[in-house]
Amino acid sequence: MTLRLLAVHAHPDDESSKGAATYASYVERGAEVMVVSCTGGEAGDVLNQGLESRRHAERDLPGLRRLEMRAAQDILGVEHRWLGYVDSGMAREDGSLDWGTFASIPVEISVRPLIRLIRSFRPHVLVTYDENGGYPHPDHIRTHLMSLEAWQSAGTNAYPELGEPWLISKLYYDRTMNAERAQSIVDRLAEADAEPTLRGTLEKVLGWMKEKPSTVTTRLEVGSYFARRDDALRAHASQVAPDDEFFFSVPRELERTSYPYEGYELVASRVPVSIPETDLFAGIDEATTQDELRTAGDYVDHAAFDGTAELSIGLEEASA
Repeated sequence: MTLRLLAVHAHPDDESSKGAATYASYVERGAEVMVVSCTGGEAGDVLNQGLESRRHAERDLPGLRRLEMRAAQDILGVEHRWLGYVDSGMAREDGSLDWGTFASIPVEISVRPLIRLIRSFRPHVLVTYDENGGYPHPDHIRTHLMSLEAWQSAGTNAYPELGEPWLISKLYYDRTMNAERAQSIVDRLAEADAEPTLRGTLEKVLGWMKEKPSTVTTRLEVGSYFARRDDALRAHASQVAPDDEFFFSVPRELERTSYPYEGYELVASRVPVSIPETDLFAGIDEATTQDELRTAGDYVDHAAFDGTAELSIGLEEASA
């Protein structure tokens, strides 16, 4: 049985900043991993002032971002599909968006290519964003809404022209930027008596993560893939400078010894689960039929665990 994971992202580069080590690790284990980019990132700006391809960016930023995405895809070893929607950019002060952009299209329309893709790729696991989009960009929020509609509808008789129904077994939200990760790194810095300037920088970079309540249910140990994650992120050179403070200020060896994980929140499951998990495919059995999934309930009891208490990670455990 070949396990299949589908990760739905809003823009090219999101896949490299959210879950890239996870994707690379599963590819190496023999799983099929497909990344979806809902838009082409057309509304983005050049965020790397030292970009070597600046002339290309000024002439054709969408084209450059496609080349960058292909480079990141090759580094991670994943499959990739574009849904073809136009980047919405940030909403105006009155909340309006340009007509025809991704977040302006009704979900029941924009979901159609994703349902077709699900029915052809037949993933066991779907990873996407929460209701806030990870951060409140209109395209991230629309990605959340569209992914939930696909989770609900891809396995039904809705949209019959888009292929045979396929029920996905498990649905996750990305939680790679979580409070446990931030606190573990900051604590290890203090323990190592790190240089004050570095500590100040990381407190600033990671501080906002520590304010978020922990909802992580699933931690994957992927520290050995952090270098590949970083290489994939740097492939998006128009968006990320090689010395970007937010992404690259944490010393990698310190990160691997303090929090060598990527975190996820299990939102819904059509197969039995046991929380906390260490594998997105936990509970998935090749003998389980689509009919059995169709009659299953949601096995996730969100009231049965406290993410902060039950899944907290101590430094001794992290460095073991």
